[in-house]
Amino acid sequence: MSEVYATRRARLRDRCQAGGSQAALISRPANVRYLAGAAPQGSVLLLGRTDDVLVCAGPPDDRPGLGRPDEALRQHHLSGAGGDPAVAAADVATGQGVDSLAVEEQHLTVARYRAIRSVVPRLRLADLGGAVEQHRVIKDEEEISCLRIGAEIADQALGELLESILVGRTERHLALELERRLVDHGADGPAFATSVGTGPNSGRPAHRPTDRRVEEGDFLSVCLGASYRGYRCEIGRTFVIGTSPADWQIELYDLVFAAQRAGRESLAPGAAYRDVDRAARQVLESAGHHEGLPSLTGHGVGLEIDEDPQLAPAAMGKLDACVPVTVEPGVHLPGRGGVRIDDTLVVRPEADGGPELLTITTKELLAL
Repeated sequence: MSEVYATRRARLRDRCQAGGSQAALISRPANVRYLAGAAPQGSVLLLGRTDDVLVCAGPPDDRPGLGRPDEALRQHHLSGAGGDPAVAAADVATGQGVDSLAVEEQHLTVARYRAIRSVVPRLRLADLGGAVEQHRVIKDEEEISCLRIGAEIADQALGELLESILVGRTERHLALELERRLVDHGADGPAFATSVGTGPNSGRPAHRPTDRRVEEGDFLSVCLGASYRGYRCEIGRTFVIGTSPADWQIELYDLVFAAQRAGRESLAPGAAYRDVDRAARQVLESAGHHEGLPSLTGHGVGLEIDEDPQLAPAAMGKLDACVPVTVEPGVHLPGRGGVRIDDTLVVRPEADGGPELLTITTKELLAL
């Protein structure tokens, strides 16, 4: 893996130098991890003129799940409390003879930016923009393997929950149990806050679990994800509790399922982001669901749960192979509930079998 990280840093260094910057300061945690192999809390990465340095706010942290920094990197641990790794990294850069430094302006606070300028006033600062995020969009097979294992863990946790007694338990209790099962099966932790919605709460995007108890006849919607070696996936499913589904539940479920299938089938290298969104959205709108639809049909996943690309109506760009994305349409009917179906897939060319489905829990409307 050391060669992988070195290649990533070299590619970014070439881009910075082409833009007129001799070095780069990376402060966004996911970007630090992508380039360094680990991102201890508060650390920054300097892509320097003579060597690359991981500057950390404190002593080494060997807790499981945090990953280990690339051994080829020089590490500098600040000894004094309150020291700012970004300011220290900028000072190191000037010591290497750097006079122009690219920084992630969107991630730097105003106070931190001013602190850097005050310590190294002659250092010219330029905006790196989203250069690292753009490099992160296409995943290598090692990254996809981590996502695949995370998806397997999420599938396991969800499958076990479905085999238990659900009636009478609260949304909050079910969410906590799912997150415990993720860790039990080897996840670093949940990829994001687990969402469980029952009855009128079902189908709401990013619903925060409440103390509402599961009742017979409810829709139960669940959205969870596992983080494995830093890589995050997600899965969302909707079920009916304790009885055969009502006609309106079957109709709504079949509609969202058709929309999700249309979105999945449109994933291919070269497909426009907004065309994937349109494929799913048109199914729902044609049935009269124009209001309250989610702002996007899906998004990229990786070291963060919400990455580029964004599969949205106004999104610009086209998909590449080896890009993992979610497809997650849903409909929520106020006061009644709703349906959300969410999968993580990897874009693959047709010659390789088309999109690779990572989350495989059944999408059949089950009565639990």
